[in-house]
Amino acid sequence: MPSSSTHQSPAGTADVATGNAHPATGNATATPAAAGTGGTVKVVQRPTLTFWERTYLPQILDGLRVTLRTLLRPTVTLEYPEQRPVIPAGYRGVPTLTRDGTGREKCVACQLCEFVCPARAITVTPGEIPPDAPAARVEKQAARFEIDMLRCIYCGLCQEVCPEEAIVLQQVYSTTGESRREFRNDKRALLELGGILPTRNHKWDAR
Repeated sequence: MPSSSTHQSPAGTADVATGNAHPATGNATATPAAAGTGGTVKVVQRPTLTFWERTYLPQILDGLRVTLRTLLRPTVTLEYPEQRPVIPAGYRGVPTLTRDGTGREKCVACQLCEFVCPARAITVTPGEIPPDAPAARVEKQAARFEIDMLRCIYCGLCQEVCPEEAIVLQQVYSTTGESRREFRNDKRALLELGGILPTRNHKWDAR
């Protein structure tokens, strides 16, 4: 059997037979792999840190530079809830019911909003209007109107489909409660949130 031997090589190079690194450079060398692996193993030496790198001062100064640069910029945060953000005109917030200029409920219980709601968050129960009521000309009104805000996805389809402009998504974005029942807005709560919205449709006015 042939005996192992070490080949002489110039300073700063590695012996292929043994894979040893010469102390002149300390660079990584390629060594023969173990039997059956069919490849070579590359030994990577850990780089030597300088004095300043060992103190971590350059890294700390880099972090402080970023902090000081951020301190000089204008603030982008708000002290909520004392400070409130500016709501854009097209914001879709909490859906509400509205009244016209005479105080009449604009909803006629057509149930289109209930049918189009993809989350099935709206429940409408039609009811009759007494013959002696000021709004007797209207065919019907909602005896029960409820929106589950935990299911509402604020898509705005109910507002788009409403033929009476009765349901409107307001700019209210903050709702809180201690139980799931408090997030089910009934007809009274929806009318209080919506308030009065003058209408452009006067088909129900007395003639």
